Amino acid sequence: MATTTDDRIRTGHVAQTTPYAWPWNGVLDATGTAVLVVEAPGDSGAIDDGGLRNAEVVVATLRRAGCIAIRVLTRRVPSTRPFGGAASAFSAEGTGEIPTDATVSSQGVDGFFGSPLESILRRAGIERLLLVGAWLETSVHSTMRTANDMGFECLLVVDACVPGETDLVANSVSMIEMSGGIFGAVGTTAQVVEAYAHEGERA
Repeated sequence: MATTTDDRIRTGHVAQTTPYAWPWNGVLDATGTAVLVVEAPGDSGAIDDGGLRNAEVVVATLRRAGCIAIRVLTRRVPSTRPFGGAASAFSAEGTGEIPTDATVSSQGVDGFFGSPLESILRRAGIERLLLVGAWLETSVHSTMRTANDMGFECLLVVDACVPGETDLVANSVSMIEMSGGIFGAVGTTAQVVEAYAHEGERA
């Protein structure tokens, strides 16, 4: 990866993200970058271990690089169907929570709704967000759409997310990628690790 004349600022892109090279301005610096671990209530027995393990890898890589990680607990509003369970949908038995630097709780499916998430990100000078978690087509997707509207440059790490319904994955990705990336870009765990792994050595 190339660097600017200021070695503290790392430039480049996460490889092969779609539909555009992420981040759009080529700034990959860990300062100003955060990963959101979005979680929703549900049946932890339904979790795809691959998605969970990938999320752990993404979060660990980014934290070593100097990025912050925020756990975002979302919920369904009372007017919709009730909670699927008391346990987080993104916690599999025996794994424990993915380590993060902070935890916020929202009042709806959108992680920003009724939560201090935006103020935390603004105070930390965050410009770029990577999103992992569950469920892909509900809490992760809704949180990403709002983040994009707020001006954050967003990357969905698709294989580090768990869908409530696997048949909806393609549609969820398509909604993000339409119109040249209306809600951000989409990448994979391997691509993110390749882009950020060496940052941990420099930090």
